[in-house]
Amino acid sequence: MAMLHSLRSVGSRLVAASCRRLWTSRTLLADQIEKDNVRKESQESTYEENDEEYEKNIKIKILGASLKFVPDMGWSKQAISAGAESIGYPGVIHGLFPNGGADLVQHFYFICNQQLNQILKKEALAIEANPPSRKTPEQQVRDAVETRLRMVIPYKKTWPQAMAIMTLPPNVPTALANLLTLVDDICYYAGDRSVDINWYVRRVILATIYKTTELYMLQDTSEDHRETWLFLERLINDAVQIQTALFISAKPDETLNRVTETATAAFITARNILGLN
Repeated sequence: MAMLHSLRSVGSRLVAASCRRLWTSRTLLADQIEKDNVRKESQESTYEENDEEYEKNIKIKILGASLKFVPDMGWSKQAISAGAESIGYPGVIHGLFPNGGADLVQHFYFICNQQLNQILKKEALAIEANPPSRKTPEQQVRDAVETRLRMVIPYKKTWPQAMAIMTLPPNVPTALANLLTLVDDICYYAGDRSVDINWYVRRVILATIYKTTELYMLQDTSEDHRETWLFLERLINDAVQIQTALFISAKPDETLNRVTETATAAFITARNILGLN
């Protein structure tokens, strides 16, 4: 009996050990499977991110290459196809751009705003290093607007098409975001750090000045667009006087309403005078 009991005890220990090994193996296996799944998911996520980044880079390259075809082909899928082929991609890759010309205009707006931001940032650093070289805020705004508009001149012939594309309902939010980014950068580097009604007023006025001058430039045939830059200077001087008068004679909420009305009226008047839709 003792021997039988001993054998049973040994058998129980062996079974228990086997169960523990089996359980441990299953646990380790489960852990390994979980780790493999996590690693796989991480790799897949990385692959997806890499794929998205790769596609994004290709799009940027194609859109950049397409800009040189815009003066002849306009803001179109044809220009995108030509740009793609010029850097070794098939012309049918324009299918990556479902919005067609709008994608090309958006890219142009973005890179121009980016370039202006870098220019203004360098100028700000130069002024910090040499304070006596500081310009008046009005002069800074004037120079920044001129710098930005000069980026449009090489595409002046087809620019009305770009403007028309961005006024289509699906593209209006993007166009507005581009304009607001532009005027906000200019105001910021011109020294506007206001957090009150001035913040809105200056940006509304500057957006109107920019778009009105842009329309004027499209009709300007003077040498180096000299008349456009004189027109821009007059607008800025008038805006300073108007803003001063509005703040003296109105309450803050009335001021913003008046500025908005004045800006809208000025833009519509300029558009009608120039005969543009």
